[in-house]
Amino acid sequence: MATLPFVSKFSGYKRAWLQPDVMSGLSIAAVGLPSAIAYPAIAGLPPEMGLYSSILPLIAYALFGPSRQLIVGPDAGTMIVMAAVLASLGPLAGLDSVATAAAIALVVGLLCFGASLLRLGFIASFLSRPILIGFMSGIALSILVGQIGRLTGVSIESDGLIRPLVELVGKAALINWPTLVLGLSLFVLLRVLAAAVPGLPGPLVAIVVATALAALIDLPSYGIAAIGAIPGQLPTPKLPVPSGVDWGDLVLGAAAVLLVSFGAGIVTARSFAEKTGERVDANKELVGFGAANLAAGLFGGIPVTASDSRTAINVSMGGKTQLASVVAAVALALAVAFMTGALQLIPKAALGAILASAAIGLIDVQALARLWRTSRMEFLFALIGMSGAIGFGVLRGVIVAVAATLLYLLVKGAKPRDAVLGRMPGREGFYKLHKHPGAQPIPGLAIYLVQGSLLFFNVEYVQRRFEALLATLPAETRWLVLDAGAVVQIDTTAAAMLDDMQALLAARGVAFGVAELHSEPRALLERTGTLARIGPDMLFDDLEDAAAAFRAGVGQPAAPAPQ
Repeated sequence: MATLPFVSKFSGYKRAWLQPDVMSGLSIAAVGLPSAIAYPAIAGLPPEMGLYSSILPLIAYALFGPSRQLIVGPDAGTMIVMAAVLASLGPLAGLDSVATAAAIALVVGLLCFGASLLRLGFIASFLSRPILIGFMSGIALSILVGQIGRLTGVSIESDGLIRPLVELVGKAALINWPTLVLGLSLFVLLRVLAAAVPGLPGPLVAIVVATALAALIDLPSYGIAAIGAIPGQLPTPKLPVPSGVDWGDLVLGAAAVLLVSFGAGIVTARSFAEKTGERVDANKELVGFGAANLAAGLFGGIPVTASDSRTAINVSMGGKTQLASVVAAVALALAVAFMTGALQLIPKAALGAILASAAIGLIDVQALARLWRTSRMEFLFALIGMSGAIGFGVLRGVIVAVAATLLYLLVKGAKPRDAVLGRMPGREGFYKLHKHPGAQPIPGLAIYLVQGSLLFFNVEYVQRRFEALLATLPAETRWLVLDAGAVVQIDTTAAAMLDDMQALLAARGVAFGVAELHSEPRALLERTGTLARIGPDMLFDDLEDAAAAFRAGVGQPAAPAPQ
């Protein structure tokens, strides 16, 4: 037990922290209750699954999660991925959707543990921040369209972004206007509260107002549907075994849920860590998220991740430790045990309003504007992430987003920056000739800097740049030294290219050397024999050593070409 993060954090617990932790926990429960009820509706799941996912998973993360202040819970973006996964698993999954959703949460938890053991925390980087900003904006638009039925009382069967709107126009005569008025009124209330009183839990206010109206007025007589009965008992552990579902497809679907939820969760964790001074270890967060999702799956819940709204409440209320999570879990457990009679009165229109408002919050207009100002390329990738989620569906959108990120990395790495270095009169060190007009090359010595790894997909480009440099070298050049200080990786294709360059230079009577070679590239070049062909006398720890050796060897013949 002493190794649990929760216990190690409590070893220095101060009495002064108890009150802010308890108050934060109660506030987290108040904010989390409406979203816990609303978010499962995105995937067509019963509201109690969201409640169950807000009890035991919080305690599991408190025990195993590394952060003192991060709060987990259901997430709108994760739930729309869940909806797509459930749809992709076929009609049998829909018939047993509760067990299927719980099984997905369980598998997500196991995948998190496996990824942590394999040190795969870097998977979060597959969805870069620009891609994730755009992807979440696309998901938000999908969520907004998905609330048409709850806000109008019209059964919408079409998928996508435009077709549901077209279907609504065709069914305009079926709109239940009292439902629409209630839903839009609550939506406006939520947006006004978010703008005017950001510290007030708007979703809780909307739930209280809607429930009070339902208690005072016979809303069903106006055609306003309620969410219906919610089980009044706490969940018990049970291994979810959905019937008629291919487990291979389920694992793939869980992997898609993991990628999006963990990507979004790590962004949330890092954002709040900047404010609280904590350090985020992605592999340790995988353990915390894994424990939370395992608890969700075993206790009839849905996948969870870091919740930005709940974490924001915890930070703003001054929560110090994960005791706040435990208090929130206990408070929500009491709500499930004793308040289900009131909760079942909540109109579906209220859930639609909460989800629509949450979707608006997922569209980070300011972040998109910053990307536009600072990097048009990254803004383009945000648009790719957005269009992927909208145009290809969520699951294919994940693939599009990841593919776009990898393509971006390949494009950036395919043309590494390079420069020729020289001296600045009266200064130490070496400077890029194109950047510093006062810098001059050392007569007879050319120093070529490559700022990036040398790998198969960029070798041809670097070789062309190398050959272009050779064409411009002064006739008196006797040495050419490659500054490899920024070359952290080299593969066998690059080694063969360096062999070719060494031979080409030797044929021209120019010796080829390498400076500041890192240990991993050095080991590979030793195995390929490249370093032996270059010669130990032409390998230097740094550029100063190379310059000193050149001065000592000026006038000597260049290294002979290899036979």
